Formats: sequence, C-alpha cells, structure tokens
Amino acid sequence: MRLCLMNAIKFKAKAPLLLHSFSLPTAKSTLAFRGVLTPPNATPLSLTKIPNTLTFISSPFLSCRAAMVPAACVEVKEKIELTETEKKIFDRLLNTLLHFNLQTQLRVAGGWVRDKLLGKECYDIDIALDNMLGSEFVNKVQEYLSSTGEVAQGLAVIPSNPEQSKHLETARMRLFDLWIDFVNLRCEDYSENSRIPTMKFGTAEEDAYRRDLTINSLFYNINTNLVEDLTERGLEDLKFGRIVTPLPPKATFLDDPLRVLRAIRFGARFDFTLDKELKKVAACDDVKTALAAKISRERIGTEIDLMISGNQPVKAINYICDLTLFWVVFSLPPKVEPAVSEECNRLSAAYLDASWQLIQLIGCSNFDDEQRRLCLYSALFLPLRSTTYKDRKDKMIPVVNYIFRDSLKRKASDADTVISIHKSLEKFLSLIPSLLSNEDVQITEVGWGEEFYVPVTSKLRVLTGFLLREIKDFWRVALLMSTLLYPTDIDCSKDIINKHFQLDKKKGIFKSVDNAIVKLGLEKVWDLKPLVNGKDIMNVLQLKVGGPLVREWQQKTLSWQLAHPSGTAEECLDWMKETHSKRIKME
Repeated sequence: MRLCLMNAIKFKAKAPLLLHSFSLPTAKSTLAFRGVLTPPNATPLSLTKIPNTLTFISSPFLSCRAAMVPAACVEVKEKIELTETEKKIFDRLLNTLLHFNLQTQLRVAGGWVRDKLLGKECYDIDIALDNMLGSEFVNKVQEYLSSTGEVAQGLAVIPSNPEQSKHLETARMRLFDLWIDFVNLRCEDYSENSRIPTMKFGTAEEDAYRRDLTINSLFYNINTNLVEDLTERGLEDLKFGRIVTPLPPKATFLDDPLRVLRAIRFGARFDFTLDKELKKVAACDDVKTALAAKISRERIGTEIDLMISGNQPVKAINYICDLTLFWVVFSLPPKVEPAVSEECNRLSAAYLDASWQLIQLIGCSNFDDEQRRLCLYSALFLPLRSTTYKDRKDKMIPVVNYIFRDSLKRKASDADTVISIHKSLEKFLSLIPSLLSNEDVQITEVGWGEEFYVPVTSKLRVLTGFLLREIKDFWRVALLMSTLLYPTDIDCSKDIINKHFQLDKKKGIFKSVDNAIVKLGLEKVWDLKPLVNGKDIMNVLQLKVGGPLVREWQQKTLSWQLAHPSGTAEECLDWMKETHSKRIKME
C-alpha cells in the first residue's frame, strides 16, 4: 500500500508548474509524497482519492525539500483508524451539519491526529470550525441531539483571555463519555504597539501555521476522512522525530511563550530532537521575559506537572536547564536564606536523574503514580530543602512552599507533602544504620527531642513507628530520598552532580531498610488504632477537660503500644497508672 500526499489545485492565473516527489522508506511500504509548486494565489480544488491509498492533502504553498532524505526513525501509521466511540461522535457531528444544512468543515486538530498516526490512543479531541464559533456549533449539536431524543451533557464555554495568551473562546460538550472541545479556525493581526493580537476567522492553513509545532499542526478532516498537512512539514517531522515550529520560532514563541515548555515536553515525551534554531530562540532573553510576564503561573505549573508525570521527566528538566529556563519556571522569592548556589539547578536535575533511575531499579510497583510524582518533585527540590524566605508576617517559610504555591500554582497538599518528606530525612538518616544492622538505637544519638518511656531494646521500633506515622504512605519516598543522602559523613552532592550515583549500592540500602521496616510490622503503622483514648487518659489523670497534658500522654501511651505490639489496653492503662504515680511521687 502506498500513502500519497497529493495537492490537487487549479489556477486563477497561468503559471509554470514544477512537480517533485520523494519517498520515505518504512518497514512495510514506501511512503511517497508528491506535490506541486504553485503561485500564492492558487486555490485548492477537490480532493482525489486514489485506489488502495489513503490520500493526504497539503497546502498549496509547498516548500522545497532537499533531495536527500534521512532514514526513517519513527513508525507513522498509513491511515487513521477510528474507534467505535470516535465513529459515533463524528457521526453525530456530521448529522448535525446535514440537519441544519451547514457548510462547515469539521477538523480534528493537533494532538489527536499526531497520536493516532503514531498508533497511540488519544481521548483529547479538539475540533476546529471554519465558519462559526465553537459555542454556536455546540448549540446546534445540542439542538440536533434533542430532536433525536438524545441528551447533550456538560455544555460549557471557556472565554478567551488574551492577557494570558489564551486567544480563543473554547466550547465544550460531552459525547459518549468523552469531552470534545470546539474552537474556530483563527488568524491573528498584531498592532505595532500591542502584544495582544486581533482575532479573526482564518483558513485552515493560517491556523496550522499558528500552531505550536509542526507535528501538532496536522488536521483530520471529518467531512472528507482525510489527514491534512498544511504546513508541508508535519508528517515529515513526525516521521523523522523533529520538534520544529511552523513559523520562525521567535514569532511562534512570542505569540504564546508557553509553547517553549510544550516544545520541551513533546521533545522529551517522544524522544524527538529539538530544532537547533528553536533551542537558540528558546534561551533568548526576549522569550524568557515573555514567558515570565505573559503566561499565568497555573499554565506553567500544568506543563511542568505533565513533564514530571510523563515518561521522560529527566530529559524534560535537562532541556529546561540547558535552555537556561530553570529559574524562570521555578522562580524564587526576592530574598532567600541561605543564598542559592549557581550550580543548584544542575544539582536539582542530577538528584531527579538519580531518583528516576533508582525508582526503575527498585521497581516501579513499589510506588503508585502519585508517590512517584511527588518523589520526583522531592528529588528536584532536594538542594532547596533547607532554604527559607520570610513571608508577610516575617515568618520563615520553606522556599519549596513558595515554588509550589506561587511559581507553579500547584495544590497546597503537594507542597505540604514534599516539605514533610524533606523534614523527615534527618530522622530517617539517623535510623538507617540501626535499621541496616538491626541493633538497638540510642536516643541520645538520634536527638529527636522526645521523651520515650520504653525499653532501650524497643526504641528502634518506636522511633521508626512515629516517623512513619508522620509521613504515612510516602515513607518509601522519604526512604528513597534518604538513600541518596546516605551516608551523612560525606558530601554526596559532588558525586550526584557528576552522575556517580552508585545505584546498585543505593538499591541495596533501600531494600534492606524496607525489609527491616516490614519485619518490624510497621508498613502501615499510621493505621494503628490507639489502645487507649483521650477519655481513658482523662480518667486516669482525674481531669475534667482535655488539654496539653492529655496530648502528652496520648504520645506516651502510643510509644508504649509501639514498644509492646502484643500489649492490651488494660496493660497499657496499668503502665500509665504506674508511671503517672511515680511521676507524682518524684514531684
């Protein structure tokens, strides 16, 4: 089977024609492209299907390509195969056109087309309309569905916000349990003194050139069942794994600076190569200034979260470092203590790399998706764990809190969890030698600042139990962070930044400590129900109301319970009465 990229056109004016073609070898077939170089005033004619082929339509503005084409490196499917759900969705949309006798062209844009051609499933369907707003078409679909007895779900309109580079109104609706976004095709005009464009309806080609990347500029025309490559680069760049902007990168990035981070994310996700000129422009001061000033922190945070949660977080963060974007993205408050070193961003990336590799080595099954995500954030911000700043009330706050809540606008629980993990590391590091050797730990050596009325032989279990109750489900994340910093008597940062990770050794420490904790019966210790409650304690102390003394004894009785895993409530109360009686006599 041959997959042909053809351009059938007619001329408004006579002009010489120049035909050219080239073939891209694939494992199963030859991918052939044929085009016609035409004058700018040429207009498209009807599309032509060739027997046993899937036809692609390209722009009339065909750019010349080098005669020599490099070997293929990415397998691109020869046709888009729709799922049953997608067929039903597109059928409803086409029936809407017929019902109202609309001449609208419906095109699925961007990522869905790209992923389908790469053989990946995609549930993010964005549809571009050539002659009406998304909200107008959604209303038509709703009216058509009502006429057939079906009910449209989840209708919504998201307004444009040009100040934050969101130039288009987006309408949404839910069909067959999938969210579908509808927008109009666009082109933009910029006045000389304004960075906010004037939006108007555009052609499909104008819209394609305004996309972030050529691999995201492809359309799937629902009316004709054709893939449209209107930049003449999308299929080729997808085929050869290239991250390129349709227009010169500076124009594309200044239009919407978030595209810099999207280019990084897609380059990392697909292991594609960033274009040389794209990298140069991404690192320039104009683009960095625009990214910091023009894009909302929520949008930046969303992109970073997608990178960290993705399949290549290390590659993405390394790109951010290489393009000198680290402190633009992870911005700090004006004054921090202690001052952040120049190499901190590289050290952050190196800790991320070490953590990512160690997770793979230990086994991903040890961490769920949320644990893995926050583990990588914990590693990324590990060099900043002791850095603080003053808030408006002159209170010293971990700078990691600022990064999550202000720089990335992530949820407060993310900041709280990562800070909790960082705070647990000193305690975890103090316990690792005893957990590795299964020897008794001396409380004076640990310096926890707590008073425990338990036998020395039980202190290891008690201390470990209290620590795990603090960080709960994230104790293995804290353990993994601790192994990167262990042993504490040497500065491991130089080894980390030079990629001397000693991963096999770190894995051995992790597994040994993990096994010791499980053997102690503490794997889910935070679910342990106290043997005695506040009311029991108040009865022993002969108190009428609670207070700090009750909370103090709650900790003490819990420490007794951890030291005596087979103990009963009665035994715990007897111990409490005896201890309390001795304390009164001493006073």
